[in-house]
Amino acid sequence: MTTSATPPAPDPRLDEIARSCVALHIRMTARAVTRAYDEAMRPSGLKITQFVLLSALSTGQWKSVTELAERFALERTSLTRNLQLLAAEGMVEPVECRGRASVYAVTEKGRAAIAAAIPFWRAAQDKIEGGFGEERWRETRDGLKALRRAARETR
Repeated sequence: MTTSATPPAPDPRLDEIARSCVALHIRMTARAVTRAYDEAMRPSGLKITQFVLLSALSTGQWKSVTELAERFALERTSLTRNLQLLAAEGMVEPVECRGRASVYAVTEKGRAAIAAAIPFWRAAQDKIEGGFGEERWRETRDGLKALRRAARETR
């Protein structure tokens, strides 16, 4: 059944939201950048999220999964799931820790995967940074850090 009634006019505030919503534009950019890195890194067998996580873990500076999640602004449950997937692939392994805190260490297989992926990461990094501009990227990176601080202060 169709009606001949005219649909209501769209709310004019919706145009402003589409143009200026910080969350929308950050998420769109994050998805586009992630796709570009994932495509460039495909020959390595790692996705950018796995590569960054393995790289962070390989520094050995994290005392717990919670600390790592907080530092990288990740949901702890999502991080745990990703760590379990990497553990199933033999790239990380849980290590003994005090109390309930859990920590993972990168295995030899994980270190080899990082080493094999670095050239693909570097190619993607150079291409994106080169297309955007090195100085512009530095300014944007600083702006993103400030934006993360501002977002944390709204919680």
